Amino acid sequence: MSPKFKRREMDKIRFSIGAKLITIISFIVILSLGSITALVSWMVRNDLQTAAETTNFETNHRSAVEAEITLINIRSNSRILIQAITAQRASVQESVNFFFAENPHAAAVFYIESGRSEQLLVNHNFLSSQNIDEGMVELFFHDQRDALARTVRGETLLKNGAPHFSKPLLALFFPWQNNGVGAVLFSSENLNNNFGYGVNQSYMINTDGDVLAHADFTFVKDGTNIKDYEFVRSILGSSDQRKQQLMETDFGFMELSVYSINKGIINWLWVRVEALVQLAIDKVSDVFSLNAYKKDGTVRQFVAYTKLNTAGVVVITSIEYNKVFEGIEATTRRNIYLTIGILCISIVFVIIFSKTISVPLRSLAAAARYIEGGIFDIDLKSKARDEIGVLTKSFQKMCSALNVFGRFTNKDIAVKAMRGEIKPGGLPKHGTVFFSDIRDFTAKSENFTKTFGEDASDKIVHWLNSYFTQMVDCVEKTNGVVDKFIGDAVMAHWGTAFSAGSPRIDAFNWVKAALMMRKSLYYLNKARKPGDPASPIIRIGCGINSGIVTAGQLGSDMRMEYTVIGDPVNLASRIEALTKPLGVDILISEDTWNLIGDKFVTEEMPSVTVKGKEKPVRIFAVINFYGEPKGPQSLDEVRSLLGIEPPNLEIADLDSDEIKYKIGEG
Repeated sequence: MSPKFKRREMDKIRFSIGAKLITIISFIVILSLGSITALVSWMVRNDLQTAAETTNFETNHRSAVEAEITLINIRSNSRILIQAITAQRASVQESVNFFFAENPHAAAVFYIESGRSEQLLVNHNFLSSQNIDEGMVELFFHDQRDALARTVRGETLLKNGAPHFSKPLLALFFPWQNNGVGAVLFSSENLNNNFGYGVNQSYMINTDGDVLAHADFTFVKDGTNIKDYEFVRSILGSSDQRKQQLMETDFGFMELSVYSINKGIINWLWVRVEALVQLAIDKVSDVFSLNAYKKDGTVRQFVAYTKLNTAGVVVITSIEYNKVFEGIEATTRRNIYLTIGILCISIVFVIIFSKTISVPLRSLAAAARYIEGGIFDIDLKSKARDEIGVLTKSFQKMCSALNVFGRFTNKDIAVKAMRGEIKPGGLPKHGTVFFSDIRDFTAKSENFTKTFGEDASDKIVHWLNSYFTQMVDCVEKTNGVVDKFIGDAVMAHWGTAFSAGSPRIDAFNWVKAALMMRKSLYYLNKARKPGDPASPIIRIGCGINSGIVTAGQLGSDMRMEYTVIGDPVNLASRIEALTKPLGVDILISEDTWNLIGDKFVTEEMPSVTVKGKEKPVRIFAVINFYGEPKGPQSLDEVRSLLGIEPPNLEIADLDSDEIKYKIGEG
């Protein structure tokens, strides 16, 4: 392939068909499954939130009612006992025994009548079963002077006795008649159990913020106080008796216990995917404020509370926001996993399917680049029976047609015109023009007709084609352009459509091509069988001239050709006609000799007068490359090598009218 037609590198594909298909399929899968998942999650989330709020509020109500009943009963029974004792309606011991028998969870009853000493009644059976010393009970009430003082002023208080006894005990202080004080110490184990572990968690506090009952007894035993927490202050300061709201709490133990699930050995990739999915869910939850855990350490929870009528006690029930939607989030995760799975399978199928499109299209693109570079002999094969297969077959037919077409016209020029490198109109070019002709072509044609009859035409064409093949190869190897075939004649030019860099180099290439033609024709004739009528010996004459010509596309709207016109073209044709009477094979004009005369061994021939020119034209016969030891070194050696008879210059008329070319004449 000629250097000027080297195929350019394939354009880089920025976004392949496979990538486009994967993007489209991924978008469809994510949009469809994602929208369905989001819609279902949103609808179910609203239902779950409503149900969770209702359940949480009802749980709080039940816990509050139970606590209220417990406190009222224990207080009423204690009052009855105290009333019975102080009124001396029955034996003191019998009343005490009856009370503790009916209230087995009561540990002790303490009371003070106005103007009298304090009295302590204990449940020996209870204290014994709990390993509590009676002295600890006395000490406990002795330490509650502040509570007793507040009770004297009319307050009803509920105090936590667990820190003192390390047992779930509560002390209810209530006013008694005539500025008296009554108190009962009782077990809160049932309350703790009823506020037990679960999705909804309840606990009970007093007005001082002490935790009185909790599923985790540790908080009660340690005497945990939560009055400094913002949400507790808002509850205690609220005028609402019962209320539920979604709040951001900063209270640590309101968080439910986290149960670790041992999943065993999980695939590394699955762990990473699960983490990414959870991260995506958390990000979305953060955007829509759906995540219970905030960066500042607060927790979003549904919190319901009920203020009891007894002792200012508040029962609080809460559930973490995330726990409410744990099920829907698990479903969302499964849907996301399903989406990822479907997406991966889709991508695999798309990659496989896209190859059935991209691979043939890449072949077609490569073929188009070859055609752009002037290479039409391309073999495309496709087994597909779809539109791509049809396109490939059509493209193959087009390549075959272009390959045939390239033989009927100048392929190099056609390619440059296809690229837009040749514009309509003519341009002045400093070129070198060449004409060649076969000697005695008319006689040889007549001999073909006499010898082969009806087959003469086919024989002549075969004979000429083998000759033209050699000549055209010499032209193309030296960067020249074959303009046309005029019967047995060849017209070509250099430095017009293509230039090697300067008129001097273009002229050198042309003369070099002529010498290559001489050499090729010599070996072609040497290989012929002597006397073969189908392959007679060929001798040619070549005329070369250099100058400013007009190069461009000439013709009509139906057919055009790239050619050169001008006086240098006519002179080159006239010089070629002089090769026969002068007995030479290559003649160059003075203009060409001035460009490259120092590169070749030449011999000046007699000057000729050309019609339209005032001065005679100097012409030179080309013998060989300057300094080339091989080959002829003189004109006589050229004539001897090629079998050319020396002319009789005395009778040759070199200044006759210009000979016109006619097809079939030599």
